[in-house]
Amino acid sequence: MTAVTAKQRKERAAIFKALGHPARLRIVEELLGGERCVCELVDVSAGGWSTVSRHLSVLKAAGVVEDEKRGLQVYYRLALPCVGTFLDCLGNGVATAKAGAASCACGR
Repeated sequence: MTAVTAKQRKERAAIFKALGHPARLRIVEELLGGERCVCELVDVSAGGWSTVSRHLSVLKAAGVVEDEKRGLQVYYRLALPCVGTFLDCLGNGVATAKAGAASCACGR
């Protein structure tokens, strides 16, 4: 592994912090299927417009998502496609770790 700078560690920590809320994870899971309009994200989340907007702001500030305004609508997509692999790894890793195995979805 290459040397990691203090700045890179801070950026990585911000990503983990942004992913550290169930509602933001739900948004990321929805974006794994492709870009979505804010209105679609409001429909699939438990929060209202202002709550979803706040969560999207946190994800955007951390560099997890990016947006594009088209007319009156704003569309979001994942800026870090590896997040899906990471979430798969966590899902399988937790189950296998509890069973005593040390494998993960990423093959390690």
